[in-house]
Amino acid sequence: MTPSAGIGFKADHLADALTVSAEGMWFEVHAENYMVDGGPRLAVLDTLAARFPLSIHGVGMSLASPEAPDPDHLDALKRLVDRTRPALVSEHLAWSRFNGRYYPDLLPMPRTTCLLTQLTSNIAAVQDRLDRAILIENPSHYLDIADHDWGETDFLVELCRRSGCGLLVDVNNVVVGSHNLGFSAEDWLAALPGALIGEIHLAGHSADEKLPLLIDSHDAPVDEKVWALFERLIARIGPKPTLIERDANIPPFAELMAERDRAQAVLEREPAYA
Repeated sequence: MTPSAGIGFKADHLADALTVSAEGMWFEVHAENYMVDGGPRLAVLDTLAARFPLSIHGVGMSLASPEAPDPDHLDALKRLVDRTRPALVSEHLAWSRFNGRYYPDLLPMPRTTCLLTQLTSNIAAVQDRLDRAILIENPSHYLDIADHDWGETDFLVELCRRSGCGLLVDVNNVVVGSHNLGFSAEDWLAALPGALIGEIHLAGHSADEKLPLLIDSHDAPVDEKVWALFERLIARIGPKPTLIERDANIPPFAELMAERDRAQAVLEREPAYA
């Protein structure tokens, strides 16, 4: 995929999306919304895939679970990937399943050496089944979990070395975590080798009504601090596929395209853009 900018696809935007002629345009979809055997939802995705490159972003593989990936879930993802042939496939660094029970959230984990080994095994199972490398997204943070063996960026780099996966760097997640836990977002991003980064997410966030926390809500335009960090990151590592995410308070398609065009302009400033 050209290291250009795309948008998270919403079915209500299909008619507008199919009129887009912007160079390098692509869309990302959540895998679990399309892991079905047929029907109108898949038909919409087929129409989109025939026109634009896709990125498939999973939210339910539960890679940080002490259990191996659910084989039925993995088989369904394999069918979707084979059907749409996406340019990129990614998943979250989180867990949402234990003892066969699913939880409706992306739950945090301790960065222990033991879990690093389990994660490497789980990612290998996914990559072997899909016959391709995947990208792993850094989580948002809301509380400081005790008993980490690794700093976060060192953990991510080592996970890539052991598993052969790459990174999906969500800059908004870094901003939210840096506010909530009190670390430097600039230092966090500077610690990641650019060669490991295969995709970038940009999104908005909101403030909690009762606690001094930022929430990774995806319900607002991309924050100016996120834009500033993104520009510095691209200046350091060069252009990478970059996504505008919005999952609540969905605006008209034109507003998302305006943010997409702003990200595209940042990427095109770099001499390596092609």
